[in-house]
This record gives sequence, C-alpha cells and structure tokens, in this order.
Amino acid sequence: MPNELHIKDLRVEVKGQEILKGVNLTIQPGTVHAVMGPNGSGKSTLAYAIAGHPNYVVTGGEVIYKGENILELDPAERSKLGIFLAFQYPVAVPGVTVANFLRAALNAHRAQPNVDPKETAIPMAQFRKQIKAAMQDLSMDDGFARRYLNEGFSGGEKKRLEILQMSMLQPSMAVMDETDSGLDIDALRVVSEGVNRLLNPDMGVLVITHYQRLLNYIKPQFVSVMMEGRIVRSGGPELALELEERGYDWIKEEVVGSLN
Repeated sequence: MPNELHIKDLRVEVKGQEILKGVNLTIQPGTVHAVMGPNGSGKSTLAYAIAGHPNYVVTGGEVIYKGENILELDPAERSKLGIFLAFQYPVAVPGVTVANFLRAALNAHRAQPNVDPKETAIPMAQFRKQIKAAMQDLSMDDGFARRYLNEGFSGGEKKRLEILQMSMLQPSMAVMDETDSGLDIDALRVVSEGVNRLLNPDMGVLVITHYQRLLNYIKPQFVSVMMEGRIVRSGGPELALELEERGYDWIKEEVVGSLN
C-alpha cells in the first residue's frame, strides 16, 4: 500500500549514545498502531526520528513512506508528504497567535514550486470557517485562536491545540508522542474524540504511550512493545491489556535478556 509507513532496521543516536538499535515496524493506513514501553525505551526517539528532529542522528536503516525514504527529506518536506507529529511537550511561541500559526502552516502545505504563494494561499473566509468548525469539535471557545501559541496553556489546552493542528492539516500519517501525558480524564476524552473523528481509511496513526489508559479511547488494531531501543513483542489490543495487568517486567525477563 502506498500510504504504509515502513521502518526498517532504524538506528538512531542522541549525543553519541545509540538509542534505537534496529527498529522494524509497519504502520498501515486506516489503522491505529500503539507502541508501548517503559520510560527510556526509545519511544519518543522513534517519534522524533520519523519527524526529522535534527538532534536525533540516524546511523542506519530506512523509513519508507509513499515510495520515498523520508530520512533524506527535511522536516518540512516530511510534513508536506503527510506526516504529522503531536508533541509530548509542545513549546510556547510568544507573539504568534494560534490562528496565524495555523494559517501559515496550511499555506506552507499548499505552496507549489514556481507559483506565487498568494495564488495558493487559503482564502481567509475559508480558513475562518474551517478553524471555527475544528475548534467547536474540540470544545474550544472562539478566543482560543487569538491566544499566543501555547503561552500560558494548561496541559489539556496544549494537547487540544495539537489535535486542532491535525484537524486543519489533515495528515495521512499521524505520530502521537504520549498525547495522554498530563491530561485529566475529561481532557483525555475530548482529545481522543477529536482524533477518532479524524480517522479514515487513508490515514495511519502511530500512538506512543506508556499506559493503557489512552487506548481505552483510541482503539488500536496493533500493539508493539519497545524495550532498550528495539521492538520486542507485537500483538493485538489484548497485549495492551496484559501490560496494564502485569506491567513490563515479565517481557523484560523473557525477551530483553536474550538481546544483550
């Protein structure tokens, strides 16, 4: 399938230390694939490597999406290809409003080589209609669009903004890095409902999480366990339930010892 994300023997270093040690994973369109694992297992490193964060140095492997090895593309090109990263810890950008940021992001996606950006820019009326509808879906008031990006936002507001970006950009592959981090139950439900509304047969979702809690709302078809920079176990949604009940030590005893 052209929209499959194929991760093949991916190896990544951070500050000279190898974090990912040969990750193999395939995310199919129309499915939710959860990657779980204890802290320090490499889950967030996987997310940043897919998105193209410059501090995460790829030393081996490939990430193939839509027929291209995206590791050869810069982050903006990956985004235009349809890849979206929802951050665990979104950063604040004082002086830039939510509305201006989202309009700039949309226009960057719509831009075409050798074409005047004014000709491809989204019309203001269309943008206002689109953002208003998306904000209503996420229980945001109209004033949210005029606030500075993530400045003074609660944890729940930051995560709602991530999903609002996803709603506006309509990615074909969404990587969600511990989106449940810092959310209370009500915020988790609103964010999850927003994600579920965006799911479609052409969109793949990689959900990175430490706990089963998020997966009660965003239902995965596939679950993989990461430890010490490798995928060590894969299965269906029942695997997440088993991890919730038994923790990670049983997998560590069975699998990780054989890797060292």
